[in-house]
Amino acid sequence: MNYTMTVVKLMDASFDAVSILPMLFIIKVFISALIIALVSELGKRFSAVAAILASLPLTSILAILWLYYDTKNVETIRALSLNIFWAVLPSLLFFIALPSFLKWGMKFEWAMFGASIVMVLGYTAYLFVLKKFGIAI
Repeated sequence: MNYTMTVVKLMDASFDAVSILPMLFIIKVFISALIIALVSELGKRFSAVAAILASLPLTSILAILWLYYDTKNVETIRALSLNIFWAVLPSLLFFIALPSFLKWGMKFEWAMFGASIVMVLGYTAYLFVLKKFGIAI
């Protein structure tokens, strides 16, 4: 079977969209994992470049792209992007706490755990404050 026949067979009416859904999921996972691995590898050699790449809202952008591709619903995209905006601020507490804990000599695992706890507590307080101002995420 040559290339043209293969393409024609793939385009055959019996080929339905449901059968490619697992492949689309695998592609999403692969692209997302590739970006994470790239940041990790760059971090070994070029910390500033890795930090810039990691600071980009790549997870949000990819999630918005995948969601739009899956639903084509711009209202869902609008709501997600607005909620992401409100959720970013308390997540920054992690990046203040982690280097502080490490500077104070805390072991890496405990520093990660502690920074995560600080972030969770920050989210809890932040959601309480937002609720007081009538903002729900």
